[in-house]
Amino acid sequence: MARHAARKNPTTTHGTRRALLRAGLTVTAAGAVVGAGAVTASAAPAPAPDAASGLGMPVQVVTQALTASTTHGLGPVKNLQLDPLAGTGADPLDNAVGAQLADFKPVSTALLTGPITSGSSLSELPLVGTATGVLPG
Repeated sequence: MARHAARKNPTTTHGTRRALLRAGLTVTAAGAVVGAGAVTASAAPAPAPDAASGLGMPVQVVTQALTASTTHGLGPVKNLQLDPLAGTGADPLDNAVGAQLADFKPVSTALLTGPITSGSSLSELPLVGTATGVLPG
């Protein structure tokens, strides 16, 4: 039977539904107020302002936050594989070009693209790897 054709329950009236809805909303609002009070009561106190630095919080807190964020944010970047398609047959960077003129030694781009196409990370690259030593992590 379709919903619109179903008989309505004569014991449940419109006023009863409205009263139940109001009671439910009141209980929900009261729970939200109690929960918000518990969260603010357990919050840590704000650090005292540091007058010497002119900042709203001590310099040590700022430097610790900056050190932690750079360590956890930049540290993993050093070890990510630069070329996600390295070692596959569909790697567009695996295309070294070489040339040889007369009796001179052949010149190729494989020396530059080789570390990237082999799946190296930023810290494993020949010249850039030593520069990443200054990054935390």
